Amino acid sequence: MQDSVRAMSASELGDAYRSGLLSPVDVAAELLDAIGEVNGEINAFCLVDADTTMAAARESAARYAESAALGPLDGVPVSIKDLLLTDGWPTLRGSLTITPDAQSWSVDAPAVARLREAGAVPLGKVTTPEFGWKGVTDSPRTGVTRNPWSSDRTSGGSSGGSAAALAAGLGPLSVGTDGGGSIRIPAAFCGVVGLKPTLGRVPMYPPSPFAPVAHVGPMSRTVLDCALLLDVLSGFDSRDWSALAAPDPLAPSLAAGDGSLVGVRIAYSPDLGYATNDQAVQSNTESAVEVLRGLGAEVHEVDIGWDDPAWAYHTVWFAGAAAVVGALDPAARKLVDPKLLAALDRHHDFSAQDYVDATALRMSMGTQMGALHEDFDIVVTPSMPSVAFEAGVDVPAGSQSQDWTSWTPYSYPFNLTGQPAITVPSGLAASGDSLLPTGIQFVGARHDDATVLRVAAAYEAAAPFASISSLAPQRQSG
Repeated sequence: MQDSVRAMSASELGDAYRSGLLSPVDVAAELLDAIGEVNGEINAFCLVDADTTMAAARESAARYAESAALGPLDGVPVSIKDLLLTDGWPTLRGSLTITPDAQSWSVDAPAVARLREAGAVPLGKVTTPEFGWKGVTDSPRTGVTRNPWSSDRTSGGSSGGSAAALAAGLGPLSVGTDGGGSIRIPAAFCGVVGLKPTLGRVPMYPPSPFAPVAHVGPMSRTVLDCALLLDVLSGFDSRDWSALAAPDPLAPSLAAGDGSLVGVRIAYSPDLGYATNDQAVQSNTESAVEVLRGLGAEVHEVDIGWDDPAWAYHTVWFAGAAAVVGALDPAARKLVDPKLLAALDRHHDFSAQDYVDATALRMSMGTQMGALHEDFDIVVTPSMPSVAFEAGVDVPAGSQSQDWTSWTPYSYPFNLTGQPAITVPSGLAASGDSLLPTGIQFVGARHDDATVLRVAAAYEAAAPFASISSLAPQRQSG
């Protein structure tokens, strides 16, 4: 497969289809070949169905031949996290407790249904930790997913298959989920773009056991592609009681933007009041903030002043995980990830009062952020305090905690508040013999996904990120 095609964005592919330069059939075939060549090293795809993929590509090519494309994503290959129901494909959730013949698999999740309506080509399903429970991607069913930048490092999680596939050039788009950073963690570790939209903007069905903090969102290699995919995924679906009404499309105005941030007010928090960053992350974040100033933004360092809200997050998160595992019979429970069972032993027996207290903190944090956004359009933080660590473990070496939340302090607070947040690559950092990506996070007021994307796109244009292919001689494999 030509690197130029493999690295093309969704918007570039759409332009090439409309001009006749490329065919969806040829692109799908080449990406399937690439998956066959690369996936053995990184383990991003857990299901590939070439017949289904090629049939969808041929249908798209026929529409282009008749000048009847369904929209900007017609013919564009998209991978789907294996937590989302997909008609015709089993959704096994990284778990041995679910079998391919457990049901008919005849229902699409809302996001998948929207992809079909838009003419996107389903490329396959990508890996997740069991039930999406943690911030790295390994599971009893699919094993360890690795980082394309260095295969001895984690891809992050829980949408680690999505991020690894994107970074390796195995498709331009993926649909992930984010209940505590599961889009933004792997996107930052793998050097791609990931957006957690405002809670409810992308509908979810069936309801997630982590519903109070669970989002579905787009992942890509460019901010414009993220907006294109968000436009397709967004909108009301009656199966999700919390789904928001369909908003106006965001991609057209984003594409027409001039890159200026004059008049944009940015609050920069280097630590949210409780986190600590590696020096390389801090340096790259400060450089990114200077880029924002150079684009005309008014930037002020602020003290958010939070205490770590992990206790409240754990109450919500592990109550949901306990509901999933508690519904299993004793034989199935023996098949569950032992680390998940150990985490539930650490975090269990939550009372109704605990849940009420956690909800009260969520509301207080949301109120504080609402007030902050009266004065600032965007809050900027690092995406992660470090680069990707060793693959196959839940926490970095030397960690004082067994909980994955201990090393991702910038992600789960904004699941508690339900705000839109995006990560964009901010540079590279040396780690051992490897160069690994770092990320910067842009957080907006609830329902203001447009400003989040606008600022992220302006930053991306002013500070373009080196792709893996351009750094191939410097990459290391474990």
